[in-house]
Amino acid sequence: MAKTKARKAKLPQEQADGFTRRFVDLKIQSVVLIVIGLAFYANSFANSYALDDGIVIHRNSYVQQGLAGLPRIFSTDVYQSFYAQMGADQQLAGGRYRPLSLVTFALEQQLFGSKETVKPEGDIAFLRHFINVGLYILSVVLLLRLLRQHILPTSPYAAFLTCLLFLIHPLHTEVVANVKSRDEVLSFLFIVLTLQAVFEYRRRRKPAQIVFGLLFYFLALLSKEYALTLIALIPLLMFVVNKDSLAKSITAVLPFAAVAVVYLTLRFSIVGLGNTAVNEEVLNNPYKFATDVERWATKIAVLARYLALLVFPYPLSYDYSYKAIPYTNFGDFKVWWSILLHVGMIAATIILFIRRNILAFAFAFYLTNLLLVSNFFVEIGATMGERLVYHSSFGFALAVAILFGWALQKIGNEKQKTVLTIALSLLLIIPCGAVVIPRNRQWKNDATLYLADAGKLPESALLNGNAGKAYLDLSERPENRAEVVELVRKSIPFSQRAVEIHNRHLNGYLNLGVAYAKLGELEKAEAFWNVAEEIYPDHPYVSVNRHWLGQTYRSKAIALGSQNTAEAIQLLEKAVKLDSGNPEVWRSLGEVRLRTNDVAKARAALTTALRLKPDYKEVQQELAALPAQ
Repeated sequence: MAKTKARKAKLPQEQADGFTRRFVDLKIQSVVLIVIGLAFYANSFANSYALDDGIVIHRNSYVQQGLAGLPRIFSTDVYQSFYAQMGADQQLAGGRYRPLSLVTFALEQQLFGSKETVKPEGDIAFLRHFINVGLYILSVVLLLRLLRQHILPTSPYAAFLTCLLFLIHPLHTEVVANVKSRDEVLSFLFIVLTLQAVFEYRRRRKPAQIVFGLLFYFLALLSKEYALTLIALIPLLMFVVNKDSLAKSITAVLPFAAVAVVYLTLRFSIVGLGNTAVNEEVLNNPYKFATDVERWATKIAVLARYLALLVFPYPLSYDYSYKAIPYTNFGDFKVWWSILLHVGMIAATIILFIRRNILAFAFAFYLTNLLLVSNFFVEIGATMGERLVYHSSFGFALAVAILFGWALQKIGNEKQKTVLTIALSLLLIIPCGAVVIPRNRQWKNDATLYLADAGKLPESALLNGNAGKAYLDLSERPENRAEVVELVRKSIPFSQRAVEIHNRHLNGYLNLGVAYAKLGELEKAEAFWNVAEEIYPDHPYVSVNRHWLGQTYRSKAIALGSQNTAEAIQLLEKAVKLDSGNPEVWRSLGEVRLRTNDVAKARAALTTALRLKPDYKEVQQELAALPAQ
């Protein structure tokens, strides 16, 4: 009986007509949210993979192994498969131990994926996107139940508006449309389930509820580190909502603190402290070139930028790395505005907490989750990101909805409250849908995303570099065969701008080399690839590009035949310099040398070819036919 009462909004019976009762019904509100969520995100089902989906999913050898990969997923860094492929050590401070989303990807691969050794890029992408959207909508529906039953039991309008704003906020497109960001969705989902279990246990005192709560909490931590904030947020909720004493509120969180210790111990034993050295790559260390003053001023200014995007989410970008956000200092008004805003929120949280006002929870949820991604205590390897404010956005939505709910209290007629809530909902749904639905299409694959965001933050090295790569990728598609040269030429200014902004932008140099190679300007291609080799000698593409260029020089030399032996020798000497481990180029050089009667040099080249390939019969015969020394 208590459960039924908790679910029903307390409305004056004489004013709660059928229309209002239907609107505030938990099941009806849930169905409305499901329908809106599907309407907003169904067009993402047809998407392939984009951005980090490659290194986390379809090029992750552990995920592609299905169930067989689970031991490695649970015992390594999220990016370990990628590091191994690149011949690199762990790159990010703190490491990344977030196995749960990878487990779901591996299970999908096991149950529905290709059984081939080499799996196609688009393998079960539809299913992965469908599950992402499903988990996202599920988390919102469960959030509605949590708010209606426990946090806002007498405010069905504010509870619905909170969930609606969270569901449709354009800033969430990255989290939903980018499959890799399932870790964010799972984290929030299990945080909601944890809080639900905590309230149920405090109300019913059934041991099963606390067991479920601890399990959900551990799963939230295995999804992403945000759940650590619950160590502060659970006591706050118990004090504000349940009206428990401070001591009793703190006692409520002790079992969860023990789980957090277990998680942190496990995490440290597996990924340690991550890369503790200063990361020399500015794309992973965005404050590398900032002074101490600039570093702190910029970090503070970024906090206000997050809030601005929550209020007005435009433009949306998948990247905010170096130099997308310029360094600033304490002479910048925006820095002091950010300080004023956030100090004000902290002060308001404390005052509201003392008064046991639910708005304290909204502010605290926003601030604690923001703190984890602020770079104040731990450098996260990024200046900011839309996915990074996903959890905090719930605090923002809750605060907005609570303020709206307080305004509605001034209206005595329940039907008017319902009409106003629906009107506000429509005012939010229409513009948000106009942003979210097209944005989902932009997340279809790397090329669509990179070109859609090119120019949004013109000083971003990564945005420019990836736009250049997108044009190169388009030039490889069979349907664009007639436009290859045009697409390649379009790529060059973007890649060139990327290396101008960041003179050690590896992919920029690699892509410039590819572009000029496609245009037949091999010397330019070689020059750019040489710079790439200086930056990252062991990069897999370095050897691939050297081999390709060597083979190209060899092919051109062979095409010359006996027309220009001197030029052929020059080309082949370039080839053996670039691809010295290839016996074919050494054999070709030996054969051309024979045309000039340079037997000694011919013998040396053919001998090298035979050393590289001892069973090379043709070379054995050619050496045997040479005059004795």
